[in-house]
Amino acid sequence: MSKNFTLALFKAAQARLLPYVRQTPLMEVKLDDKTTVSLKLENLQLSGSFKIRGALNTVLGLDAKALASGLVTASGGNHGMGVALAGSLTNTPTTIYLPKNTPASKVEKLKAITQDVIVEGDVWDDANALALEDAKRNGKTYIHPFADASVIEGQGTIALEILEAAPDLDVLIVAIGGGGLISGVATAAKLINPNIRIIGVEAAGAPTLHNSCKAGELITLEAISTRAGTLAPKRSADLNLSIISKLVEEIILVEDDEMEVAAKWLWNHCGIATELAASAALAAVHFDKFKTEENQKIGIIICGAGLDGF
Repeated sequence: MSKNFTLALFKAAQARLLPYVRQTPLMEVKLDDKTTVSLKLENLQLSGSFKIRGALNTVLGLDAKALASGLVTASGGNHGMGVALAGSLTNTPTTIYLPKNTPASKVEKLKAITQDVIVEGDVWDDANALALEDAKRNGKTYIHPFADASVIEGQGTIALEILEAAPDLDVLIVAIGGGGLISGVATAAKLINPNIRIIGVEAAGAPTLHNSCKAGELITLEAISTRAGTLAPKRSADLNLSIISKLVEEIILVEDDEMEVAAKWLWNHCGIATELAASAALAAVHFDKFKTEENQKIGIIICGAGLDGF
């Protein structure tokens, strides 16, 4: 596996996180008469999304000098919440850079944890450049949202929980932003069951890894045209592309209005309030972009809570 990921490393991350994160439920729901899926409800996670797993796993592994320097990151909102909470749990000052397309509700939630929240730049990549400058100028410890082995190991603990609860799953469908979630989930899941299929889902208005995998190299999008801000970096990273190109069977693109329909379905049928990005994986099944087979067991990660899906 890329970067020598092992099942032992994912289990070590799981043990490290156990005192802090929630083991979120796996809920079985019927989409129609023929299709039943298992939803991993990371919208119920501490911080409101899966991002706390990777952020906290990374911060808990830092030495005293790195913590004393303070933390800094850039985020579409969810990773920022994860890092801010990790900073709070370790009494570490934290600076979060957010792009201007971050929902106001997430900005306010972050400010309730750390006052050092800076909203600047049109997309994540712009905010990230500012975070990197801050880290270099002030000696802060930068926490990458997806291109970091310890972040990937933290996110992969979701796969351990899913396959412990439902070991006979045939397929896992995972939304893709920068690629940290699917990198961790795909790696851990295939270490447990090499035959499981991993399907990625991106916003059609931000096909960063879809296009990169197709090109066989990292590409940088010229523009972003989706409201799902947490799925919208212009560029991923070599680490994530390497893992995804090897372990993910297919990347499906969904439109914003399809994600919105799926988010409303989750609310109306399950009482689950998700952000737009968190309904992307369900939208792929709901709109038959992923062709299900009879008796196929499908898992879907509902990756974050929010109200912008309505």
